[in-house]
Amino acid sequence: MGIHKKKKGNVALFFVGTQEGIKSFGESIQTLVNTILLTIVYLGGVGTAWLMCKISGRTFFTGKPQQEAKTYWKPLDLKKKPIEEYRRQF
Repeated sequence: MGIHKKKKGNVALFFVGTQEGIKSFGESIQTLVNTILLTIVYLGGVGTAWLMCKISGRTFFTGKPQQEAKTYWKPLDLKKKPIEEYRRQF
Protein backbone atom coordinates (compact mmCIF):
# COMPACT_ATOMS: atom_id res chain seq x y z
CA MET A 1 0.00 0.00 0.00
CA GLY A 2 2.81 2.43 0.71
CA ILE A 3 4.13 2.12 -2.85
CA HIS A 4 0.78 3.07 -4.37
CA LYS A 5 0.49 6.18 -2.20
CA LYS A 6 3.98 7.27 -3.22
CA LYS A 7 3.24 6.72 -6.93
CA LYS A 8 0.02 8.67 -6.60
CA GLY A 9 1.89 11.57 -5.00
CA ASN A 10 4.55 11.57 -7.72
CA VAL A 11 1.95 11.56 -10.49
CA ALA A 12 0.03 14.42 -8.87
CA LEU A 13 3.26 16.33 -8.35
CA PHE A 14 4.16 15.76 -12.02
CA PHE A 15 0.83 17.17 -13.21
CA VAL A 16 1.05 20.17 -10.87
CA GLY A 17 4.54 20.94 -12.14
CA THR A 18 3.45 20.51 -15.75
CA GLN A 19 0.50 22.84 -15.19
CA GLU A 20 2.76 25.50 -13.65
CA GLY A 21 5.22 25.16 -16.53
CA ILE A 22 2.49 25.51 -19.15
CA LYS A 23 1.09 28.57 -17.34
CA SER A 24 4.53 30.18 -17.20
CA PHE A 25 5.12 29.45 -20.88
CA GLY A 26 1.70 30.87 -21.79
CA GLU A 27 2.39 34.09 -19.88
CA SER A 28 5.74 34.48 -21.63
CA ILE A 29 4.17 33.97 -25.06
CA GLN A 30 1.36 36.38 -24.11
CA THR A 31 3.86 39.10 -23.21
CA LEU A 32 5.79 38.59 -26.43
CA VAL A 33 2.71 38.60 -28.67
CA ASN A 34 1.18 41.64 -26.94
CA THR A 35 4.43 43.58 -27.25
CA ILE A 36 4.73 42.79 -30.95
CA LEU A 37 1.08 43.56 -31.73
CA LEU A 38 1.00 46.81 -29.75
CA THR A 39 4.24 47.95 -31.40
CA ILE A 40 2.73 47.31 -34.83
CA VAL A 41 -0.47 49.15 -33.91
CA TYR A 42 1.45 52.08 -32.43
CA LEU A 43 3.78 52.45 -35.39
CA GLY A 44 0.95 51.88 -37.85
CA GLY A 45 -1.49 54.29 -36.21
CA VAL A 46 0.46 56.95 -34.37
CA GLY A 47 3.51 56.79 -36.64
CA THR A 48 1.40 57.12 -39.78
CA ALA A 49 -0.58 60.04 -38.31
CA TRP A 50 2.65 61.78 -37.28
CA LEU A 51 4.17 61.25 -40.73
CA MET A 52 1.07 62.58 -42.52
CA CYS A 53 1.03 65.67 -40.29
CA LYS A 54 4.73 66.22 -40.91
CA ILE A 55 4.26 65.96 -44.69
CA SER A 56 1.21 68.22 -44.75
CA GLY A 57 2.79 70.76 -42.38
CA ARG A 58 0.02 70.41 -39.79
CA THR A 59 0.90 71.41 -36.24
CA PHE A 60 -1.25 70.86 -33.19
CA PHE A 61 0.53 73.41 -31.03
CA THR A 62 0.21 76.70 -32.86
CA GLY A 63 2.41 78.85 -30.68
CA LYS A 64 6.12 78.80 -30.16
CA PRO A 65 7.13 78.02 -26.57
CA GLN A 66 7.71 81.26 -24.69
CA GLN A 67 9.38 81.48 -21.31
CA GLU A 68 7.48 84.62 -20.28
CA ALA A 69 4.03 83.29 -21.26
CA LYS A 70 1.72 82.66 -18.32
CA THR A 71 -0.63 80.44 -20.32
CA TYR A 72 -1.18 79.11 -23.81
CA TRP A 73 -4.96 79.07 -23.53
CA LYS A 74 -6.84 81.08 -26.11
CA PRO A 75 -9.92 83.04 -25.04
CA LEU A 76 -13.21 81.49 -26.17
CA ASP A 77 -15.35 83.44 -28.58
CA LEU A 78 -18.78 82.48 -27.31
CA LYS A 79 -20.77 84.94 -29.40
CA LYS A 80 -23.64 83.73 -31.54
CA LYS A 81 -22.36 82.90 -35.04
CA PRO A 82 -24.23 82.45 -38.30
CA ILE A 83 -25.53 78.91 -38.83
CA GLU A 84 -23.21 78.41 -41.84
CA GLU A 85 -20.12 78.64 -39.60
CA TYR A 86 -21.44 75.82 -37.46
CA ARG A 87 -22.16 73.62 -40.46
CA ARG A 88 -18.75 74.10 -42.07
CA GLN A 89 -16.41 73.70 -39.11
CA PHE A 90 -13.86 71.45 -40.78
